[in-house]
Amino acid sequence: MPYELIQPDPVTTGVVFASPHSGRDYPADLRDRTVLRGTALRSSEDAFMDLLVADAPRLGAPLLIALTPRAYVDLNRAEDELDPALVDGVRQGAHNPRVSSGLGVIPRVVAGGRAIYSGKLSLGEARRRIDRHWRPYHAALDDLLRCQRARFGSAVLLDCHSMPHEAIEAAAGRGSVPPDVVLGDRFGASAAGEIMDSVEAAFQAEGLRVARNAPFAGAYISQRYGRPSQSQHVVQIEIDRSLYMDERRLVPSDRFDDMRALMTRAMARIVRIGQRDLPMAAE
Repeated sequence: MPYELIQPDPVTTGVVFASPHSGRDYPADLRDRTVLRGTALRSSEDAFMDLLVADAPRLGAPLLIALTPRAYVDLNRAEDELDPALVDGVRQGAHNPRVSSGLGVIPRVVAGGRAIYSGKLSLGEARRRIDRHWRPYHAALDDLLRCQRARFGSAVLLDCHSMPHEAIEAAAGRGSVPPDVVLGDRFGASAAGEIMDSVEAAFQAEGLRVARNAPFAGAYISQRYGRPSQSQHVVQIEIDRSLYMDERRLVPSDRFDDMRALMTRAMARIVRIGQRDLPMAAE
């Protein structure tokens, strides 16, 4: 199974938490074929994000965790975002910056642009990965959100990610203080403003610096599932990794337990969004 779905009993909120990039179950065929060594293969992971949000079911919210690693299949990409530089038999299509940079649904590179393989993969292999990993995860997510809407009238997906400190520091610019959290709603397209306001307030109440939509506005999952006019909202959350882990060694830091407790308090505020009537928004 490429994912784990933890359902509370009972479910008490229309909010859902998901972590699509924290998977660390590296298949043998990837380990056998990669040219990367040590922790390099894991450098694209949103490492330990699944543990940071592990208390969501205790708060009444379902939690969907990917077990498939991002370096094998990127669940936050469309299934047709195949890279012709990696997958044999794929034709060059319209320019797609994610694909051209090696970050399609079957990634060609990890963080820092380091190549995963020395050669190409067959189209059949790419399609098998999508069939066995991408499609089951998205089927589970789609079904979960439909159930939440049926039960509570609305669904709010918090799509949880982490960002390298170096990247967010560079994006902030010299002399600027980088945010601790970046919330993305595709500039209002994937979630109602009231939802974003509530999520932002939950993190600010914990003393965190919060930015919106820059440099991360939300990717495929936000685009596919965010339908505010249909009472289905998606907010992408990016957390600065330096707040809870040693990025070089890929291990939790001595701040991890405090950060997990902070996240649990923030989630306790966020789940209240799904315990009241949620706003409708114009398309």
